[in-house]
Amino acid sequence: MVACLVECTVAKTGYNRADRVADQVRMEVADILMRKIKDPRVQAVTVTDVKLTSDLRIARVYVTTMGTKEEEKQVLVGLEQASGFIRGELGRRLSLRYLPEIVFTMDVSGPRGDRVLKLLDELHEKTEAAGGSSDERPAS
Repeated sequence: MVACLVECTVAKTGYNRADRVADQVRMEVADILMRKIKDPRVQAVTVTDVKLTSDLRIARVYVTTMGTKEEEKQVLVGLEQASGFIRGELGRRLSLRYLPEIVFTMDVSGPRGDRVLKLLDELHEKTEAAGGSSDERPAS
């Protein structure tokens, strides 16, 4: 009885179909943007992630670019205008009953991670300047 309780409470962390299809969509969208799209607004775009709904109807494509906020807005406008073409290309490349609607979103995790690393570096520098190193161990 105890073994059943332990087994039953363990969460399944499987790799479900939506995750597998999302990985495939990410690779294909990145390839389409790199090779097929001629719009200069979307030339320097990196696809970082794709999240699919469990029914595979909506694909949220996270992209990042190196540019100002205004350039990011132009990239999103260019991607929205090209979304029909990208969806058509996906239809030719993937064997899905329903092709997901594509929604492009700017990925903010990269700049946020850079900011956290910068703050951690500053904190480390402050602790070293104060004379206490976090790496030192007391003598035994």
